[in-house]
Amino acid sequence: MPAVTVEDTTTLARVPLPAPGTVRRRTRSVTTAPSGFEGEGFPVRRAFAGVDLRDLDPFLHMDQMGEVEYAPGEPKGTSWHPHRGFETVTYIIDGTFEHADSHGGGGTISNGDTQWMTAGGGVLHIERPPEHLVVSGGLFHGLQLWVNLPRAQKWVEPRYQDLRADESVLLASPDAGAFLRVIAGDVAGQTGPGSTYTPMAMVHATVSPGATLDLPWRPDFNALVYVLSGAGSVGIDCAPVRTGQLAVLGPGDTVTVNGAVHQESRTPALDVVILGGAPIREPIAMYGPFVMNTRQEVIDAFTDHQAGRLGSIPAAYGRRAPVPHGDVRGETGQHPQ
Repeated sequence: MPAVTVEDTTTLARVPLPAPGTVRRRTRSVTTAPSGFEGEGFPVRRAFAGVDLRDLDPFLHMDQMGEVEYAPGEPKGTSWHPHRGFETVTYIIDGTFEHADSHGGGGTISNGDTQWMTAGGGVLHIERPPEHLVVSGGLFHGLQLWVNLPRAQKWVEPRYQDLRADESVLLASPDAGAFLRVIAGDVAGQTGPGSTYTPMAMVHATVSPGATLDLPWRPDFNALVYVLSGAGSVGIDCAPVRTGQLAVLGPGDTVTVNGAVHQESRTPALDVVILGGAPIREPIAMYGPFVMNTRQEVIDAFTDHQAGRLGSIPAAYGRRAPVPHGDVRGETGQHPQ
C-alpha cells in the first residue's frame, strides 16, 4: 500500500500529545462492509452500508475500490454518468485512474493522488483505467467518498481539484509509530490541500503494530474510522476492527486508533481512513447519482439530464445520446429517500 510513504517518520512534524482533560471518543458501532461490483464490473466494498445517514452526515457513501490485481485486459471503469448536489472524492492508493467531466475537468491520478470533483448544479463524469493499464493489468486500490453539499451550495458551478500526492500534509504521532497523510481539513494544527464547502477532515493513517494514535479531532465533527487493511482497535474502549470495517465514534476531542501487535504477513501495519465533518442536518433525497433535499428535486435532475442540461460529452470521447431516464447509473445503488 504505497500511497505516500517516507523512509523515516521521525523526521516529520508531530501530532501533539493529548492535553489534560482530553475526552477520548468511544466506539458507538462497528459494521462490516459488504462486497459488490461497480461501473463496468470492478470490485468494491460498500463502506457505509447499514449505517444511518444521521451518523454519517455530512458524508453519504464510500466505496473501497479493490484491492485487486488485474490480469491483462481486466481493468474496468465506469461509463459517462451524471452527478448533481454533492462532491465526489476519489483517492488512489495503488494504480492509475483517468477522469474527465463535461466542464473540462479531469486528468490522471495515481499513487496517493486525489481527485475532488464538486458536481454542484450538474456535470457528466467518466472514470476509467488508462489504456496501458488495461493492456498490462496490475494492482488497483482506492476509495471514492461522497460528501453532501448544503442546500445553499447544491447549485454551485462544478469545479475540479487535482490534489497531487506530494501536496498532502505529512505528520507522525509523538513516538513516530503512526504516519498520517492529511488530505483535507485542519488536523493537529496542520491544513490539508483539499478545499471543501462542508467543514470536514480526511486523513489516511498507517499505524505500526503495537502503536497508538491519539489524533486531536474537532468536537463539533463526527468521527468515522474505516479500515483499509490490517487489524487493531479504535476508541477509548478499544473496540476491535479489521479490514473492511467501519467504526462510528461518539463525542469527544480525540480519535484513538491502536495497531494490533500481530498482523498478517500481507498487511504489515494497520491502514485506516479517518473522516469527520460538521453535520449539515438537512433533508436528503437521493437516487443513483443525484443527492438533493426533496424528491421533486431528484425528479427534476433526471429531467434536466434527459434534456442535456447537465452537460455534453466532450467531442474527444465521441458523441453519445443522453442516458435514458431508467438507465442512469451512479456509483451507488441506493434508492430514493
